[in-house]
Amino acid sequence: MSSNERIPDYDLDEMLVVTAPAQLRALADPLRATLLELLLERAATVSELARAVDRPKSSVAYHVNALVDAGLLRVVRTRRVRAIDERYYGRVARTLYIGALTRPEDKRVATAVNGLAEAVAESAAAHAADDLRCTLVHARIPVEEVRAFWAEVQALARRFAQIPRSGDQVYGFVAGLYPTNAPTLPEPEPKPEPEAEAKPEPRPQPEAKAEPRAEPEAKAEPEPAG
Repeated sequence: MSSNERIPDYDLDEMLVVTAPAQLRALADPLRATLLELLLERAATVSELARAVDRPKSSVAYHVNALVDAGLLRVVRTRRVRAIDERYYGRVARTLYIGALTRPEDKRVATAVNGLAEAVAESAAAHAADDLRCTLVHARIPVEEVRAFWAEVQALARRFAQIPRSGDQVYGFVAGLYPTNAPTLPEPEPKPEPEAEAKPEPRPQPEAKAEPRAEPEAKAEPEPAG
């Protein structure tokens, strides 16, 4: 596959906010999640999807129809083969974002689509083989920074999904950003203001003694003439 080929090979929206109960139920099924993931690579027919997951075509067709009914898949093109129109399916959006969940039943369904939990199960073999690349960092940051950082992570995930397919191994990329009860340090105490250095008192200068004034010399009286 050339590096300038589009991945996937059909037009789709960048993001769909998923809130409808039918959509949440459709996403909760592991096989449907796998089908959605496969269609990030290219559009595919039911037969191709069935071969990829090694499941009966009738079973895969049922799940594909459920995703179409939920508005998560659509027919992106058709091809005429022996008087039959072969349908190629694709996702409606590159990223499916689980939106606000208010009803208890919706929250239970959303628990089943925890990507981090799925990644834990998938990565166990890689961890045992010492072939797991993973990092976990905690940081106390404001919610505005959380939103901005997550947007960068989503952009990175989209870049990962669009790397041209090659090789024999499928790699998984997972990212999570979630509130925790991890401890945090208290705010640092303010530094005390430096005390002003006391200026030394000026030493009293000794009083200058007045010099005695010299008395004027008395002039000699002139001698009287004889």
